[in-house]
Amino acid sequence: MKNVFHEKTVRALLKSGIAQLRSAQVPSYTLAAELLLLHVLGRDRTWIYSHPEEEILDSVADRYSALVRRRASGEPTQHLTGKQEFWALELEVTPDVLIPRPETEHLIEVALDRLAVRELRAGRRQPLGGEGLRIADVGTGSGCIAIALAKELPDATILATDISSAALAVARRNATRHNVADRVHFLKCNLLDGLRDAPLATRHSTLLFDVVVSNPPYVGQREAGTLMREVKEHEPEIALYGGEEGYELYEDLIAQSAKCLLPGGILVLELGHNGLPAVEPFLDASSWTKVGVTNDLAGIPRVLAAEKL
Repeated sequence: MKNVFHEKTVRALLKSGIAQLRSAQVPSYTLAAELLLLHVLGRDRTWIYSHPEEEILDSVADRYSALVRRRASGEPTQHLTGKQEFWALELEVTPDVLIPRPETEHLIEVALDRLAVRELRAGRRQPLGGEGLRIADVGTGSGCIAIALAKELPDATILATDISSAALAVARRNATRHNVADRVHFLKCNLLDGLRDAPLATRHSTLLFDVVVSNPPYVGQREAGTLMREVKEHEPEIALYGGEEGYELYEDLIAQSAKCLLPGGILVLELGHNGLPAVEPFLDASSWTKVGVTNDLAGIPRVLAAEKL
């Protein structure tokens, strides 16, 4: 798509960017144009709307034009800016990791709520700081879940696993950026298969957790044709697809979690939009209790939680 920004003011650039992205049928085109402009200017939204007539250097306008063209061709805004906000934290994202979604914040909420209820049942009413807690984040990707929990539970220790070395590199950088690298440990493995090699493991004890959380790949290969091009063409397949149907990984993940959780330990899983009927039966009554489902803001069953007997 050809574009020339004739006028080089903040207002003119933004107006032209919005028009091009709208013409290309980019979702949330106004927001995308704003975010790209904020990125190239290094300013916040308040500044750009309070300085609409500010003249912009040609080099900056050219850079913005190039980013707008790339967004119009389908590249996600987050890949162009290299960042995404999650749980009020700015995180680095690259094409090696799934872009954190707002729905995944429900996973954090449910985990914290479950832990708080467990503290109350035990007669402990002090603020929950996570002292002595061990948490596993399975399929950490950008590290968004592990880092959010580390921020909320400053005394907890977290193990974040992923099968992708490239994703773990991004997650490590995010943990360092948010000053939790001393409490979030990373391990390359498939689900929870590699715990014997975990940084927290010892030769003489089995590594057990108080909480296992996961946003596993849950899109079915058969659904690939229905995905937006931003997702299908630019996000890592290994983080998207959970098998032909989309729920194939859950059975192994739940079985492994049953072995790795302490009695009374909490399992919290994110679900795909139609995953509940297939996944819930894996939580058999011989191993699990207090099974609960939390809907997202669209009313879709999004989080499945249970406690280990």
